[in-house]
Amino acid sequence: MNTAVTLRADATPSAPALTLRPWCGGDAAALVDAFRDPVLRHWAGPGPESMADATRWVRDQEEGWAAGDRFGFAVVEVLPDSPHGRPAGHVVLKDVARAGPSAQVGYWTAGHARGRGVAPRALDALTGWAFSAWEPDVLEHLELLHQVDNPASCRVAEKSRYALDGTLPPYPPAFPREGHRHIRRRDRRTRPESP
Repeated sequence: MNTAVTLRADATPSAPALTLRPWCGGDAAALVDAFRDPVLRHWAGPGPESMADATRWVRDQEEGWAAGDRFGFAVVEVLPDSPHGRPAGHVVLKDVARAGPSAQVGYWTAGHARGRGVAPRALDALTGWAFSAWEPDVLEHLELLHQVDNPASCRVAEKSRYALDGTLPPYPPAFPREGHRHIRRRDRRTRPESP
């Protein structure tokens, strides 16, 4: 899979456009800063606490792209005073073709960017790309998992047309509480392109 994939999400009346691009070494400081937020750490788990941690985390994202099984994107708000932008969040497509015609998506939003529709717009861009990049026999639907006590993730799923499919039992340590599974199925009118 090409690591030069860049996706876009349109601006809204109250929020700037988004660029989704693979993470790079220059994002390490912003990554450490994002994970200083206790809300993000609560829902996403422990993240990079030092520049060395962040560098390893970015390297893991790059390795996922190279292996073709995990595609992490830095979500950057397009601002006139910042040509490369500061990451406002993260979206990821993982486990493509590992367990049948499905894959999983995940995301987080940095504290400084919450409330501007970053997560649903980024997730929608990632979903469209996934369904256009893989054939239906490889990718028929996407799953989004979150803890039941995270209503913000339910709202993001609903805004992104991921229907609630059921409740999952706890699966520590990643999911210490019951979880929700949301599913978005491929629109049959979508014509896939080769990845």
